Amino acid sequence: MLEKLYAGALEDALVRESLVPTSKLETAIAGLPAPIDPWGYLYSNTNIRVIAEIKRASPSRGHLADIDDSAALGLSYENSGAGAISVLTEQYGFNGSLKDLDDVRQVVRVPILRKDFISTEYQVLESRAHGADLVLLIVAGLEPSRLLKLKILIEDLGMSALIETHNKEELLFASDLDAKYIGINARDLKTFETDRNIFSQLAQLAPSGSLKVAESAVRSTADVEAYARDGADAVLVGEALVTGDSESLLRAFSAVRRP
Repeated sequence: MLEKLYAGALEDALVRESLVPTSKLETAIAGLPAPIDPWGYLYSNTNIRVIAEIKRASPSRGHLADIDDSAALGLSYENSGAGAISVLTEQYGFNGSLKDLDDVRQVVRVPILRKDFISTEYQVLESRAHGADLVLLIVAGLEPSRLLKLKILIEDLGMSALIETHNKEELLFASDLDAKYIGINARDLKTFETDRNIFSQLAQLAPSGSLKVAESAVRSTADVEAYARDGADAVLVGEALVTGDSESLLRAFSAVRRP
């Protein structure tokens, strides 16, 4: 499934590149304000922070929600306490698009994470041109040398890389890269099953000074509290928000105190 998602994302990117060449992206980037530094939005000495995700569907669960106005949802997230907003731009498994990224960027002032299956320099440039501040890089989906090159480009463009890990080897690799933002995903991207204990096992291996984001398996305040006890600085939440009362949930999640 992961290979299929990467292949589809690459195919889409090649089509877009034939329509909007790199030179046009570079021109667009030159006229943009600097990206937002996510640290102050995602780290708090007192409370857990929430990355709220705009998510219509997933390969494991299928259709989740009809989101006709991603900008309105993004603004609602911001007003309800989200530290950052994740926008899924992959179209086949998640029904997302770059238009969602554009629309959300126009209305929110918090950092935006572009969540997609990024494997090329073009996709990184595209992320910057469409207003992303953070870009997801998945260790399980990329060769080490490719991931390193993309991370360097992301940072050269003023953005930040969220390096997603799922096991000890991937976490140690992220540490070797001196990753500032480390995601620990409770969802196995091969089986799509979740195990929240993965975070507690791996978080202790993350380098001091890194910001740890717990991804997946957040359904209730109790889940957020458990992640906070295990050392999470932030949680990334999608499904629970788009299928429930997002404003109430966000306020409750954001009120969770760190130990």
